[in-house]
Amino acid sequence: QVQLVESGGGSVQAGGSLRLSCTSRGSSLNDYAKGWVRQRPGKEREGISCINRSGGNAFSAASVTGRSTGSRDKAKNLVYLEMNNLRLEDTARYKCATCWYCVGKYEYADLGHGTQVIVSS
Repeated sequence: QVQLVESGGGSVQAGGSLRLSCTSRGSSLNDYAKGWVRQRPGKEREGISCINRSGGNAFSAASVTGRSTGSRDKAKNLVYLEMNNLRLEDTARYKCATCWYCVGKYEYADLGHGTQVIVSS
């Protein structure tokens, strides 16, 4: 079973940028589409990104569209989520996951432990 490990979170001021990274232990990230979900305080888990096997952005949630870009580096076995113009409401734990499209929406599984992002004013 794939184990996903995230990094790159931290504290940032509103309007700032972060790049989150995800790698894997036990298997390659390149075999499946990979994406990101986030858990905001008091909110349901939200799938925000799915990056296809070739590195294209298959899905970007409306809450982050225009401010985030997913990508992958196959040679380094890494998947990224770059977020710009961060807002207070982007404060969340961000988790890397396997993603796929099913019956009108994107599904996520194999979630990592996550990396915390805190946006302050």
